[in-house]
Amino acid sequence: MDRRDFFRRSFSKAAETVTKHAEQRVSKKASRWIRPPFSLSELEFLLACTRCSDCIEACPHQVIFPLAARLGADVVGTPAMDLLSKGCHLCEDWPCVNACETGALKLLDIDEPDDTMKRVISPFAKAILDTTECLPYVGPECGACAASCKIDGALIWDCEKPTIIEDKCVGCGMCREACIVEGKAIDIVSTHA
Repeated sequence: MDRRDFFRRSFSKAAETVTKHAEQRVSKKASRWIRPPFSLSELEFLLACTRCSDCIEACPHQVIFPLAARLGADVVGTPAMDLLSKGCHLCEDWPCVNACETGALKLLDIDEPDDTMKRVISPFAKAILDTTECLPYVGPECGACAASCKIDGALIWDCEKPTIIEDKCVGCGMCREACIVEGKAIDIVSTHA
């Protein structure tokens, strides 16, 4: 190995280490909020987002809001979702994503076996059912959230009791919005948590 290769490899290793550390730091901080659908990884998102508010204005259900300055200069004004108060309706035409001109929010497609393209949405949050609060688990029947889920197979019912299937749920929060229990039997947390 000559001297140039040595320095090139050393610089590459150092850059990798710095990037990995930065990704870990911003991911840990990101556990306190939930980004809109189709957002890039947190570090890439922060580098791409211009804080233009176009996605916030495009959301027809007013679920997206800008993060406050108290959370830090690196995230102030970037979009997050208020899934504890409202659910993301997973709009068919994705107005929030289509409004993003920088690519911080970017639609993903995969080829299906029959040569068609399928839109793929990665989970952006996790829905957690608290069976100690959910009415069907503690006594009376309910079913308020039964028709709320927009993802096939993510919320199933067995013996009149709901179950959230974690590997299908994207964390939209529609089940939480529909929940009639005071204090809500469903919690929505960041995928970074």
